Amino acid sequence: MINAKSIGMALGLSTALLLVGCGNGEDTKNEANESVSEQVDYAITGIEPGAGITNMAHQTLEEYENLEGWELEESSTGGMLTLLDQAIDNEEPIVVTGWAPHWMFSEYDLKYLEDPKGTMGDIESIHTIARLGFEEEMPDAYKILDAFHWEVEDMETVMFEAQDTSFEEAATNWVEANQDKVDEWLEGTEKVNGEKIKLVSTPWDTEKSSGLVAEAVLEQQGYDVTVTDVDPAVLFEAIANGSADASLAPWLPTTHASFYEKHQDNMVDLGENLIGAKNGLVVPAYMDIDSIEDLEPKK
Repeated sequence: MINAKSIGMALGLSTALLLVGCGNGEDTKNEANESVSEQVDYAITGIEPGAGITNMAHQTLEEYENLEGWELEESSTGGMLTLLDQAIDNEEPIVVTGWAPHWMFSEYDLKYLEDPKGTMGDIESIHTIARLGFEEEMPDAYKILDAFHWEVEDMETVMFEAQDTSFEEAATNWVEANQDKVDEWLEGTEKVNGEKIKLVSTPWDTEKSSGLVAEAVLEQQGYDVTVTDVDPAVLFEAIANGSADASLAPWLPTTHASFYEKHQDNMVDLGENLIGAKNGLVVPAYMDIDSIEDLEPKK
């Protein structure tokens, strides 16, 4: 986070010096006359191509007539966050694919653009899924994962702390600070001696948080846990074919709907482990737009 801000400040300073050294004010005047859509060059800053939110953003570009000529610039979560940080440091406009829970909403003053067509999905839940036969073979582990439920604020606490430490350390610290809640998840289960559990997750901060907290909790009961980050398509395939035991990563009913529908007969849905997740197009609060429909088509 500090490095990203330093880069943003350096770029902002370089730009300012360039304008002072060779500009006559005309460029600044032109920028002031540009619409928000022109200033962001008719582009949404996105994340990885394999993400569910990326697919929804593409659908949004197709279904909103006022987004004709717009492009989704796919990159990575880290790349998107760096560009968002730079834009906010310079108080410049930017439109990004964003989601909650995420530490960006704790760090920055952001807002979702209204989505009248609902193409970015509604409020979602994050579910826990398991392979067929997992409950029969490891009933206590199944019971722990079935009981696992936390709040948006819990996940964001882990995510925010991990920016200065690591997700492993942040997850361990959260478990230690919330042992009463953890004890509720462990209630009625027995300790084991090194039984192996394979969890699959996705390489995004939300899922890293839940996966590593679940790992720490299961390890308290003596399980030998591995957490592997994979693409969502691979995650569902691994649960369906039994090469992984469980996952706390699926976003439903929208983000991972296609994967869920494809594999639902070959897995068990344990239900929600978090309620209140959301995807959308996100902008800094200082931007004078409130809806996707406020954006303009490319001329």
